[in-house]
Amino acid sequence: MAEEAAVRAQAEAVRRLKQDKADPDEIAKEVAKLLEMKAQLGGDEGKHKFVLKTPKGTRDYSPKQMAIRERVFNAIITCFKRHGAEVIDTPVFELKETLTGKYGEDSKLIYDLKDQGGELLSLRYDLTVPFARYLAMNKITNIKRYHIAKVYRRDNPAMTRGRYREFYQCDFDIAGQFDPMIPDAECLKIVHEILSDLQLGDFLIKVNDRRILDGMFAVCGVPDSKFRTICSSVDKLDKMPWEEVRSEMVGEKGLSPEAADHIGEYVQLHGGLDLIERLLQDPKLSQNKLAKEGLGDMKLLFEYLTLFGITGKISFDLSLARGLDYYTGVIFEAVLLQQENHHVEEPASVGSVAGGGRYDGLVGMFDPKGRKVPCVGVSIGIERIFSILEQRVEASEEKIRTTETQVLVASAQKKLLEERLKLISELWDAGIKAEVLYKKNPKLLNQLQYCEDTGIPLVAIVGEQELKDGVVKLRVVATREEVNVRRENLVEEIRMRTSQP
Repeated sequence: MAEEAAVRAQAEAVRRLKQDKADPDEIAKEVAKLLEMKAQLGGDEGKHKFVLKTPKGTRDYSPKQMAIRERVFNAIITCFKRHGAEVIDTPVFELKETLTGKYGEDSKLIYDLKDQGGELLSLRYDLTVPFARYLAMNKITNIKRYHIAKVYRRDNPAMTRGRYREFYQCDFDIAGQFDPMIPDAECLKIVHEILSDLQLGDFLIKVNDRRILDGMFAVCGVPDSKFRTICSSVDKLDKMPWEEVRSEMVGEKGLSPEAADHIGEYVQLHGGLDLIERLLQDPKLSQNKLAKEGLGDMKLLFEYLTLFGITGKISFDLSLARGLDYYTGVIFEAVLLQQENHHVEEPASVGSVAGGGRYDGLVGMFDPKGRKVPCVGVSIGIERIFSILEQRVEASEEKIRTTETQVLVASAQKKLLEERLKLISELWDAGIKAEVLYKKNPKLLNQLQYCEDTGIPLVAIVGEQELKDGVVKLRVVATREEVNVRRENLVEEIRMRTSQP
């Protein structure tokens, strides 16, 4: 049959691509085509065969993975709350026009929803633009909030590095008119606290300012109309060497080679207060109003960061650009420094794990009267952090508990189901996390094995004799020690033995 021959030819083409180690996206496209052809061919009964998989760039999370996630979320939320933040939520999709024109060259990554004969909608790309819309719509001029939710990007996924098409963002933002650099310094302190708390290894927070960048472009001879596009080229310096970025600026974006070389002299500088002082004396930059303002604020920021005791992990880096159009002042990005990793052949090179900055004009774009609400915020790159922690757990073979059960209610003899159910109900009502096996007469060995497998620390055993004596036998799974506890004291005893230090 001609169809079968076509499927065989397509299968051969896929094999060849894999052999030649072709581009993964190309392989994925051809594999999808092959599966489509096979599906059309159908089985003998002409049934439509479909492939059980999650869509490209998405994933499921097993209980073990969710246990790691919850640990990370709790650490982050605890930090946000420690700094006095409230929490909000917004819809997963927004009006298309709300998102249009806010993301510069990244706008092509927005997922537009199919027109359902009503409003034109898009899935949210980040949590910042919806936050600005929320402030403008509700006429809020002052709030410190956090928001943890999924966002969507039609990106080329790199799953191993924690880059997905559907992923969580954890945002903390301070909106309102305050004295310069105090909220900005607190955002950097938050990043420092979270990354230290999660013990991800050595990290560095790079800081720059959009005004310094724009001033630098101006004194280097970049035309105004090219600022944003050159900015997104500079943003690639953490992934590409200067020579490649330079040739993109000159070749693709039409910048003069002289201007590109001038930019090259600046963007390779990084340091601390000493560099800020040096640039304030720079004959060209100090003549530019924007750059001078930015450098003045940067100096102030470093003074506050010194008071917070975190300047050891902060670097003023002129190559940091952050591609988003809405930043107006300080910008920052936290990167993990490469560690020698002996467990995994390929070390987890995950790059940026947090980023943010000041965006004073975004709320004004939504306000009918153009009223501005200054904002500064940070987004924690949660997916990348998960990637690292998951790899670490895999490598260390650490046993992760996926439940929080404190005690299993068990019996050693038959015909005690009713007594087990009575006891577990008492425990649940007292707020104890407890389980029972769903069998009338389970074997004691099976019940103990279940505790071993799932990490339940205690077993409450009911038996004829114990019921007569008004006690319950409490067994510690790890040491096999057994004690008789009076029924009325059982809840207290379980709490005491399973309380976290």
